Amino acid sequence: MKTKRALITGVTGQDGSYLAELLLAKGYEVFGVVRRSSTETFERIRHLERLQLVQADLFDQLSLVRVVDRLRPNEVYNLGAQSFVPTSWEQPLLTGDYTGLGVTRVLEAIRQVDPKGIRFYQASSSEMFGRVLEVPQKETTPFYPRSPYGVAKVYGHFITVNYRESFGMYAVSGILFNHESPRRGLEFVTRKVTHAVARIKHGKQEKLAIGNLEAKRDWGYAPDYVEAMWLMLQQPTPEDYVISTGETNTVRRLVEIAFETAGLDWKKYVVEDPALFRPAEVDLLVGDAGKAARQLGWKPKTSFAEMVRAMVKADLELVARADRHA
Repeated sequence: MKTKRALITGVTGQDGSYLAELLLAKGYEVFGVVRRSSTETFERIRHLERLQLVQADLFDQLSLVRVVDRLRPNEVYNLGAQSFVPTSWEQPLLTGDYTGLGVTRVLEAIRQVDPKGIRFYQASSSEMFGRVLEVPQKETTPFYPRSPYGVAKVYGHFITVNYRESFGMYAVSGILFNHESPRRGLEFVTRKVTHAVARIKHGKQEKLAIGNLEAKRDWGYAPDYVEAMWLMLQQPTPEDYVISTGETNTVRRLVEIAFETAGLDWKKYVVEDPALFRPAEVDLLVGDAGKAARQLGWKPKTSFAEMVRAMVKADLELVARADRHA
């Protein structure tokens, strides 16, 4: 049996690194798209010796066509995006081009090379629901995005539907709710908290400024969620799925568990800063992953508390290691 090939955009990110790990463990030949950049970091994928990197860019249609034509992958996972919501307010045009039009460029590359043979996964987002029109949110819930990032993700979602329906392509979207891990970027609130806890514990930081402590999110564990991505591309027919835990936690609860894990009283260190509130906050994002449970056999395996503790422990080790090498 011929070895399956997968191509991943956004391979240097949290999800890309875990997905590459999963696919390599399943015996895939895995290729990750990277672009020429002065700020690109390979920290998350450095340990993946069998991962092969190829140069292309979501801004550059021709580079994508060439890579897809040369590799002829069985599966393409589009995880590349400008994925930080606050940045989308500062750089709305870049976010629209990368997170929205970038999806079209990948789909078009597949359509030009092998529209019937290549299966495509698009990373959609719960941010598309924004000002929610029903709770919990499922695949049929109307979108009402509240940020340029959310708007761009809606475009990416519907262009995927459009290519599926117009050209008979196997193209699906996973509407993933927030998912975190020790590999999450430091700009995201979960990692901002766990990393600050580690720095405070080691005497490197005195206070943690945080935005809205009462903001609620449906937070899951990234390694669980990338398995759902893979499962979506193994089905007989292409369909879209919500992937979530179905439970919400507040930022306050995140802070409590994180500080408690390090043996600290959070109230001594945390300052709520109104300047860090979003211009337009999303409402209660909580997903109904019932369809994924029924059709994919997927359910989250890791609890919120387990995930936060794992992140704190990883950051305590990270800060300690930096100390040793200082």
